[in-house]
Amino acid sequence: MNITSNKTKRQPIQLSDHFDYPRLLRFTLPCIIMMIFNSIYSVVDGYFVSNYVGKTPFAAVNFIMPLITILGSVGFMFGAGGGALVARSLGEGKKERARRLFSLFVYVTAISGTIIAVLVFIFLEPILQMMGAEGQLLQDALLYGRILLPILPFYMLQFEFNSFLVTAEKPKLGLIVALIAGVLNMTLDALFMVVFKWGLAGAAVATGISQMIGGLIPLIYFLRPNSSLLQLGPTHFNGPALLRACTNGSSELMSNIALSLVSMLYNRQLLNYVGENGVAAYGVIMYVSFVFLAIFIGYSNGIAPVTGYHFGAGNHAELRSLLHKSLKLTAVLSMTMLILAQLFGGLFAKIFVGYDPELLALTVHAFRIYAFVYLFAGFATYSSSFFTALSDGLTSALIAFLRSLVFEISMVLILPIYLKVDGIWLSAVLADMFTVIVAFAFIIGKRKRYHY
Repeated sequence: MNITSNKTKRQPIQLSDHFDYPRLLRFTLPCIIMMIFNSIYSVVDGYFVSNYVGKTPFAAVNFIMPLITILGSVGFMFGAGGGALVARSLGEGKKERARRLFSLFVYVTAISGTIIAVLVFIFLEPILQMMGAEGQLLQDALLYGRILLPILPFYMLQFEFNSFLVTAEKPKLGLIVALIAGVLNMTLDALFMVVFKWGLAGAAVATGISQMIGGLIPLIYFLRPNSSLLQLGPTHFNGPALLRACTNGSSELMSNIALSLVSMLYNRQLLNYVGENGVAAYGVIMYVSFVFLAIFIGYSNGIAPVTGYHFGAGNHAELRSLLHKSLKLTAVLSMTMLILAQLFGGLFAKIFVGYDPELLALTVHAFRIYAFVYLFAGFATYSSSFFTALSDGLTSALIAFLRSLVFEISMVLILPIYLKVDGIWLSAVLADMFTVIVAFAFIIGKRKRYHY
């Protein structure tokens, strides 16, 4: 009996399964680790730039990355929005339709990525000037951006495949790709900046190569015959499906665009109130948050195809179970992250800016305030992803829109008037708190419509 039981436990998890807590964690864990590792190698990139190139180049990287993230998020939109449609088609038993839709979304992402990269490359300097960059900050941001933009199509595909690998029941492959890309990036960072002394250009080349690998490996996998539910092949233009994917994934696109726009606004406000030290401190907080919030994003991405599948199959009891379990897990993770942030905030800051006592003190103080965002961010992230998985892109987009483009922008503009720089650090906390209130109102209000 024990032998049989152990073999059963090693069986691959399928979207159609019933998910208790152990199965839920086993299925989403590769996606969580993948997102954490993606974040960690971004953090390592920032560490090398800050410690081996300098404070101004570090600020320049943090200044331009929101723009790069906005562009890459087009792939996230097709991955999340299109992934929900593909998962629903699989749940309805329409496997051939799922494969055609999957192929369409990937091809459109690659083409649009190429067009966007060319246009932004041409107009990058005036774009950065409009964002407020000047002097050496502008030159460093231009250098970094011009190296990364040619890789943009692969970066967008990397975002997209993060979702589709889970939908294809291959989350472990996504983890392996993330590990390969991450280890390569960290190794090349050390080689290019420490050994070869290439400076900021070395950081950009290392990041670009890792992004290319992150998009290329899954592309090759899906182009070949494979054991997953999906494979790239012939398709045809399907305008309504593309529109539904864009609408359904608009919340994920909006979340990333809004987050990037808010980051630009933070940088501008911090330049006004504190100067380059404020931008550098915010960069450190964002690097740490990338890792912490990656857990919420990874879980939400991992559970979304399961939710979409059971919604398409009409398994209402399983849908309700997934929601309740997810909310409980999010609550536990939220408290854990707040405690860790308060305990180790000083250590995190010292890793990046320990060489500058004034900047270190500013960063530690800021992070202690900002850390309370972890109480609410997980619920805000999951609720938006939950409605995307239900193909309710409008509700998902509304949550994302209110979260960043209404609540957070309002807070970052209003609070500094009364609380000075501390108001900037507190903005995200209050914005996510208001978002959670709205999100729970939607979850309660739509429970009869979706039978959860």
